[in-house]
Amino acid sequence: MSSASRPLTEESERTLTYAQALNEALREEMVRDQSVVLLGEDIGEYGGIFTVTRGLLEDFGRERVIDTPISEGAIVGSALGMALTGYRPVVEIMFVDFVFVASDQLFNHVGKACYISGGQRAVPLVVRTQQGSGVGKGAQHSQCLEVLFCHIPGWKVVAPSNAAEAKGLLKSAIRDGNPIAFLEHKALYFQKWPMPTGNSPIPIGKARVVREGRDMTLIAYSKAVQLAVSAADQLAEEGVMAEVIDLRTLKPLDLDTILESVAKTKRVVLVHEAHRFGGLGAELAATIQEKAFHYLKGPVQRIAALDVPIPFNRTLEKIVLPSIDAIISAVHSSLGR
Repeated sequence: MSSASRPLTEESERTLTYAQALNEALREEMVRDQSVVLLGEDIGEYGGIFTVTRGLLEDFGRERVIDTPISEGAIVGSALGMALTGYRPVVEIMFVDFVFVASDQLFNHVGKACYISGGQRAVPLVVRTQQGSGVGKGAQHSQCLEVLFCHIPGWKVVAPSNAAEAKGLLKSAIRDGNPIAFLEHKALYFQKWPMPTGNSPIPIGKARVVREGRDMTLIAYSKAVQLAVSAADQLAEEGVMAEVIDLRTLKPLDLDTILESVAKTKRVVLVHEAHRFGGLGAELAATIQEKAFHYLKGPVQRIAALDVPIPFNRTLEKIVLPSIDAIISAVHSSLGR
């Protein structure tokens, strides 16, 4: 497994947890740009339920780290007003499942403000939220809702898979100048990862080839990248060399990297944790088959969560979620084994 694709704990390397890397990105951007402000529930004195904003209130004060009432609609609406008047707000929505109570502000106003003003009103606003399963949070706190943001024009959507990606992509998101849904994964927050030297942002809209291969393309994002890399490791023991692509950005998609890989391997398995029906994998499969059908030697396959609410019971939750075995089985099927 590539060292950039898995958590490491060697003391000789500089390592950070996913949460610490996000905290560093916020701190550095707040130092760099006085217009960056944070809004959210329990982000100040408590430091965020996943510790991402720990220590920022003490360093930047209550005017820039704002503890809000428990009203996602009010939080996003306030952030929109701030974005339209010169600030760069970073909103934390505690669980992605709560975006439904701010849906009017998010999808009718934030995402459309630039368009309906004829490009005169920029909305440099980042919505940080976490999603995903694997830690027993149940049906109302475990969903993956990236497709909501992907479906609405005006939004960019980012889903980092490790600490280094999280830091670099969050820095780019804050600087971008457009509404960005920054989707973290709750099961990654306290894993440690090696960090690169320097503080360079990672460009939005550029995928990463985690490992190269010739026989199969595995495309994933967020925590599912770990599954894809682990599956590729096991497949390599059989002599099957799978290429693994971490999308990093879901909208805009890096189609060049995807299609270049498809042209080489001729077979594709898509992996994501969101439900299968109507998930991002469906859009990816359609796009690949529209633009690269002549390369494919078999249908694009999708590995995703079952189309049921996420169970609270950990054993049932594991059954519902995508697995390494399911990926390997799909690869075998694609190869005619």
